Amino acid sequence: MQLAPKTPSNPELTPPPPPTQTLILDVGGMKCAGCVMAVERQLNQQEGVIASRVNLATEVATVECHAGRVNAGTLANLLTETGFPSQPRSQKMGDRQESLNQRHQKEMTDQIGRLAGCGVLILLSGIGHFHQMGWGHLPVLSNIWFHWGLATLALLFPGRSLIFDGVRSLLRNAPNMNTLVGLGTLSAYTASCVALLFPRLGWQCFFDEPVMLLGFILLGKTLEQQARSRASTAFQALLALQPTIARLVPEPQPDGAYSAADGVEIPAEQVRVGEWLQVFPGEKIPVDGTVCLGTTDVDESMLTGESLPATKRVGDEVAAGTLNQSGAIVIRATRTGEETTVAQIISWVENAQTRKAPIQKLADIVAGYFTYGVMSLAAVTFLFWYFVGTQIWPQVTASGGVLGGAPLLLSLKLAIAVLVIACPCALGLATPTAILVGSGIGAERGLLIKGGDILERVHELDTVVFDKTGTLTTGSPAVMECVSLSEDFNEAELLQLAASVERGTHHPIATAICTLSQRRNLPFLAADEFATEPGIGVAATVAGRRVWIGNSEGLQRQEIIVPSAVSIPPEQTAVYIAVSGQLAGVIGICDILKPDALETVEELQNMGLNVVLLTGDRQGVADAIAADLKLSPESVKAEVKPEDKAKIIASLQRDGRRVAMVGDGINDAPALAQADVAISLHTGTDVAIETADIVLMRDSLTDVVESIRLSRKTFDKIRQNLFWAFGYNTIGLPVAAGVLLPSFGIVLNPAVAAAFMAFSSVSVVTNSLLLRRQFRER
Repeated sequence: MQLAPKTPSNPELTPPPPPTQTLILDVGGMKCAGCVMAVERQLNQQEGVIASRVNLATEVATVECHAGRVNAGTLANLLTETGFPSQPRSQKMGDRQESLNQRHQKEMTDQIGRLAGCGVLILLSGIGHFHQMGWGHLPVLSNIWFHWGLATLALLFPGRSLIFDGVRSLLRNAPNMNTLVGLGTLSAYTASCVALLFPRLGWQCFFDEPVMLLGFILLGKTLEQQARSRASTAFQALLALQPTIARLVPEPQPDGAYSAADGVEIPAEQVRVGEWLQVFPGEKIPVDGTVCLGTTDVDESMLTGESLPATKRVGDEVAAGTLNQSGAIVIRATRTGEETTVAQIISWVENAQTRKAPIQKLADIVAGYFTYGVMSLAAVTFLFWYFVGTQIWPQVTASGGVLGGAPLLLSLKLAIAVLVIACPCALGLATPTAILVGSGIGAERGLLIKGGDILERVHELDTVVFDKTGTLTTGSPAVMECVSLSEDFNEAELLQLAASVERGTHHPIATAICTLSQRRNLPFLAADEFATEPGIGVAATVAGRRVWIGNSEGLQRQEIIVPSAVSIPPEQTAVYIAVSGQLAGVIGICDILKPDALETVEELQNMGLNVVLLTGDRQGVADAIAADLKLSPESVKAEVKPEDKAKIIASLQRDGRRVAMVGDGINDAPALAQADVAISLHTGTDVAIETADIVLMRDSLTDVVESIRLSRKTFDKIRQNLFWAFGYNTIGLPVAAGVLLPSFGIVLNPAVAAAFMAFSSVSVVTNSLLLRRQFRER
């Protein structure tokens, strides 16, 4: 016998976890939360699948699996065979959305056609009962066989697809909403046929009820589908941003001349990085790029939410999908295809719509067993009233005078009402429709929230931590003064030395020093042997002398003493310069606050959030910034090294705080990853953006407030939807089962129960749509 290999006890010898990949499937045929659970169950049972998320509103399944062990086509075929037509996500976004829109349009057309047919049958059925109101007897329309024909037509045509889907779902052990409706409709129709064929039983025929029941269900599904379509309009508008055509031109000559006549139109997805493209006024910019010729105004509102156009000159960046308004320009492509800004935003928004909030977990668990529970309750209702209820309360058989005094008919009607009033759709739509609307609003305003789980974490926040440089401040500090402390150097020579060392780095302080040096026409000196110590300083060898530039901690490490006479105002950052181990001078740098920094801090505090300033700058600088922001000294964490920022966040979390971190730099990435919610400005580094849970497309701090407010309101909608979905079923099912019948004589007609069922789904989606109105009013 071959023994299984032992797992190494040494952690260093433990093999790394296998790589994972994410597959995306477009899944059709889902009707309610029960279908969602059935699809997830099918996917999770497959070997190699780690987890799956299925979204009813967007009809998308996201499958996390071990790389190379799962085939998307195999999963799609499996779902298709079990009644959920599926295909791997392989089309381009624009083509995919067009295909999805066409399918939804066809479904809506078919739905309206079925609804219209059912409406005609309901009208004829109603006319046939005019004689009961004393309006005259119509020989044909009042005949019971005519009403049998109407009910039969309703089942064979408007209700056929609904009933067939319900039966198929029941046979494959995945009953859904259509199963409940189908059972109720067929039960009412069968009982009426028995009463028609065997009149001696004394039963009452109720052929009108299957017709009315199907009519209300189809009406509700039509309204629900229209509302769901409205919920996704913002995302569809985002998809429409993607340009399809690009005009390729030859590389301009050194004198700036180029031949527009040589331009050729090609599909935008075929553009390669480095190619030159011409964009005329009124055209969409086809790819991300840099302006090389011309000046224009660009409408970036759909990406950033900013209504005013941005002026673009040579050297400025432009994004795919934005609209060139005023001038012809030539750009050089920097990002193409799925790497463009608009493609990344679409990917973020689409991913956000599939990620569930943890609060949805309870709804999913309930939905998985909901349909079985309802069918069981219907059976118990029938058995109770037939064998027990009508014996204890014999008067209920004549309730309303419409039941013909037959215990069987009463029991059957109550059981049918239980089947059709239950609504798993409301449970399934509660979360995804709210996220769909909320993420759409965010996309319109340049606020990208990456998932429903983030909404719940935002709702629990009590602390917001801000990085200083580039986040609260402009990130473009300027040199305020340069003081020489050595007789060997004057201020200009000192500035020239500093710029020569700093030119190899991209820190904002380095940029400020180099900018001033260039403005004064001081040429860079030859430098080599560069060395950088993050958070401390930078050094290089210039003209044979070792030059070091950095903060006071770096001086202490080199045992260099700062003379007491050296004084820099507290709002300035002191940058010390040492040459050959001797202090040579100090440069005062000042980074001013952004115009909306104080307003942002005050609004966050008004929302009940504690605001903390986190910076690696000196305590004096941090205190001056805090004073301008009206923050207490306890809310300031200064002189924090990049590697210690995450430790500060973890310390706050250990104190029971729920922390959001707002940053934009590489140094902020560990702290962003540690925080409960990470918020990054789109102007920040790629690392910060990838780490962030919320990305703000505009360089506006007030968007931090807006993103938190939007998250809170969206999550409130989720809770409201789940409350109404659970509450509706909690109240409706007992009433349909006859709880109020003995005391109040109240019995729900199956057609009325169907109307309530339709109303529940529509109300959940409509409540989500109200979120858009709330933000439009702001």
